[in-house]
Formats: sequence, structure tokens, C-alpha cells
Amino acid sequence: MERLAIDKPLKIDTRPLWLIVVDRTARYQVLTLLALAEALLFRLAPPAGLSVAGYHALLLFGGAVFLWVTGLLPLAVTALLILALLPLTGVLAARQTYALFGNEALFFILGAFILAAAMTGTGLAARLARAMLLRFGRTPRRLALTVFLLAAGLSFCMSEHAVAAMLFPVVAEIADSLGLKPGRSSYARLLFLAIAWGCIIGGIATFLGGARAPLAVGLLRENSGLDFTFFEWTAAAAPIVGPLLVSGFLLLTRFFPVDVASVAPGLQQLNRKRLEMGKLGGNELLTGLVMLATIGGWVVFGRRFGLANIALLAAALLFAFRVVSWQKIEEYVNWGIVLMYGGSIALASALQQSGAALWLVRKGLAAFTPSPFALVAVVSLVAMLLTECISHAAVVAILMPIGLGLAKGLGIDPRVLTLAIALPAGLAYCLPMGTPATAIVYGSGYLKSRDIVIPGAAIMALSWLLFLATAWLVWPLLGLTI
Repeated sequence: MERLAIDKPLKIDTRPLWLIVVDRTARYQVLTLLALAEALLFRLAPPAGLSVAGYHALLLFGGAVFLWVTGLLPLAVTALLILALLPLTGVLAARQTYALFGNEALFFILGAFILAAAMTGTGLAARLARAMLLRFGRTPRRLALTVFLLAAGLSFCMSEHAVAAMLFPVVAEIADSLGLKPGRSSYARLLFLAIAWGCIIGGIATFLGGARAPLAVGLLRENSGLDFTFFEWTAAAAPIVGPLLVSGFLLLTRFFPVDVASVAPGLQQLNRKRLEMGKLGGNELLTGLVMLATIGGWVVFGRRFGLANIALLAAALLFAFRVVSWQKIEEYVNWGIVLMYGGSIALASALQQSGAALWLVRKGLAAFTPSPFALVAVVSLVAMLLTECISHAAVVAILMPIGLGLAKGLGIDPRVLTLAIALPAGLAYCLPMGTPATAIVYGSGYLKSRDIVIPGAAIMALSWLLFLATAWLVWPLLGLTI
């Protein structure tokens, strides 16, 4: 009788049965304890000076923060749960709650996702990347610089996550053609981290680099009536982004010196791929024209017609010319982020309208009343550290209601606190969990954890100092006075 081959030996868990059950059901136990704790706290009377609706809003906010940080439920599911609980607990009327889901910021990011999907799906972004690398990357150092600046530049008009995913295989082609060895090549580390750092730095420059800015501005508009135009946001971020691009590349080359003499084989591989793509197609040309017209419309007519309206008109044009199909869009659009927007905006509005945010701020200020600039420094540092562990959008959703309350309590321009939260919330360099761009390049196999953490800590400290210098010296010239 032929013996059956077993590829992997069987492992028998010899622990006691009760310990196995506890270990396998830990997630459900935590969720049950959270539900019981919330139910018990809901039965208690609110603290002095806080309305019942405000107390319930704070409890929901605490539960949402716990779920966002622990990841026990997906971000989008937590947001939808909040949407259901706000009217059920009497914090907001159902009509008012679900109306907040139609916030302009949500539809702006939806339009931006569709535009980014068109650039990726038609091949325009990849064509642009290969052409730029061939044109400007003639030497090893110039090639690394081109990868870095290209990642940053594309992140001005596309989600930084999409840019990292698009550039990764292009750089992998170069590394493979040059024969770079994982774990040994300093130049390979330089190339892959150039993608991540370029995406991270470029991603904070405009509304299009990620979910943070539209969400933050949506919360600002909903709770204070103030707003940012596309140009105003970019003008506030540019004094941080510009110096970071220079210092970031210098830091990268300091940590990872160039150890190859020539990149000719890599450029030959890129040229072969470029030739395989053929001539510029009609869909690529239309996508490029629509993208340029959209950005121009945001800059010139954004305040008059609304950023979301312009984005949706551009998306409709792409569908009208059959540049994209709905099936393709479904593959590229991050629907979880879109759903999270609605729940986050509704929760922040509930905290504001019920008086919970102002009560929380007053209680905090009673014990510690910092100067306005010290407050901006602390809030920005908290946002930067928190975003290493959880989603950028979740950081904005957690900190914005508190930040807006602090701004009102101290008489600070709410737009300053909005920038102090949203900009640092995009500058996560140290941990792969901090941003998908870092996670993508970490998965290449060319980088170890210390290759990311140590340089990341250096650029993070520099980013925070540049942010503080910009807030102190430059923003007052733009009318953003602390």
C-alpha cells in the first residue's frame, strides 16, 4: 500500500480546551465587552453642563475611536454603524443624519477617484512614468531623483496609494534588469524608498493626494462655514512640501549611497516596455486633456462653482467619451473611504451641534490652557504620531471635532487647526501600517524594517520642524494667523 505524502507535519494544540476557546474568540469577547460598556454608560446621567444628546454623542465618538484604532471592524463598517446609532440614540434626527452623508467633500473625493482610475486604467500614468524616467534618469543618482520627484508629482493629482502601486512594478523592472540583490543593494533601497517618500510628501500638496484633505475641509465647512479653495490649500502646503522634497532626497542618499556605476540595462528595459505600449492612444489623450482642464477649473473656478461639481462634471465627460467604464471604476474606487466619509462627517456634526465638543474642550482647558502656537504644535505632533498606527482618514475623523472645539475655545482660526491636523496626518514614514505606499515598497523584499524606521524617524522629525516653521512664519502672510 502506497504511503500518503504529507507536505507539512500536523500540529496538535496541546493547550487546555478553555484556553483554546478564549484565544479563538478574543475578538468577539472584546466586541461584546465594548457593547456592554456602552450600554451601561448610556444608562448613566450625563456630567454637569453636558446635555443628554451631547453625552450620547461622546459615547459614540469614544466607541468609534476604539474600533478605528483596534481595527476590530473595517473603517467603513464602523462609520455605517455610527450613522445608524446617531438617530437610534436620539443624538440627531434620522433625516438630518443621513442628509450629512451627502456632504460635498464625499462627492469631490468620488470624482477624484474616478479621474485617478482613468489615468491608471488607460495607461497614461504608466506611459508618463516611463517617459520621464527615460528622459531624465541617465545616471544612477538622476534616476533615483526622477523616481522620487515623479512619485511626488503624480501624487499631486492622484491618490498617493495609486501612484505607489503604479510605480512599484516600473521600479521592480529596473531593479531586476540591474541585477540588484534583495537585502544587499543600497541602490535598490534608495529606489524603492524614493517611491514611498515621494508619494507621502507629494500627497499632502493638494486635495487629490489622499482622503485627508477633502474630509478635513468637509468637516470644517460643516461645522464653521469656512472653506479652502484648491489654490489656498496648495499655497499653505507648498512651503512644507518644497523643502521636504529637497531635504528628503538628500537624506535618502545619505542613508543609502549609490553603489552602482550605470543604469543602462534598466533604461533599456524601460524603453522596451515603452515601445510595446505603442503610440499615445485616443483615450490617453482625452484623459490627459480632461485632467488638465479639471485642475485648471479647480484653481480658477473652484470657489464659484464648487470643487465637487467640477470633479463630477469631469467624471461625466470621461464616461461620455467612453474613456472609462463603470466596471473598471468599481475596481479602482476605494468605496470604504467613501462610506467612512459619510459616517465621520455625521459624527463630527453631532459632537458640534450637541455641544459635546465644546464641553470636552472646556474641561480640558480648565486644567491646561496652552498658547495658540503650543496648541498647534501639540495637535500636529499627535496627528503625525497617530497616523503611523491607523488610517490617515481615521486620524482626521478623530482629531477634527476636538480641534475645531479647541479653535473656538481659544479664538484660533479653525482653518489653522484644520491644516495642523490634515497635513501632519499624511506624513507617516516609519511603519508599513502607517501608509499603503510604505507597505507596498516594503513588500518588495529589498527593504528591512530598520531601513524604513530609522530614516523614517529622521524625516518625520524634520517634517514636523518644517511644519512648525511654516505655521509660524509663512501662514500669517496667507491670512492664516495663529
